[in-house]
Amino acid sequence: MDDFEKYLQKRLEDPKFRAAWEESEAEYQTIRQLIALRMEKGLTQKSLARRVGTTQSVIARIEGGNQNISLRTLGKLAKALDAKVTVNLTPGTSPGASP
Repeated sequence: MDDFEKYLQKRLEDPKFRAAWEESEAEYQTIRQLIALRMEKGLTQKSLARRVGTTQSVIARIEGGNQNISLRTLGKLAKALDAKVTVNLTPGTSPGASP
């Protein structure tokens, strides 16, 4: 378990934090995966941006969680990282969901 995961486990003990995390967990996990793949490939934000046809500042906003991205953009990022996108919707208990 890395430092972030230890920190996250501690923070999840707070019910307000847990609710906020659960609401945005898919986004955070996607961002972490993008960053990890980019680094694994030895790419800078600028070089990834070139591959995708955008700017370094857009990649920085995406990685910082400050820009929502479409599935189409996620697909372009995945292709540039020699990866593929899979989306799974699984039944579960979501806050505010009707039974």
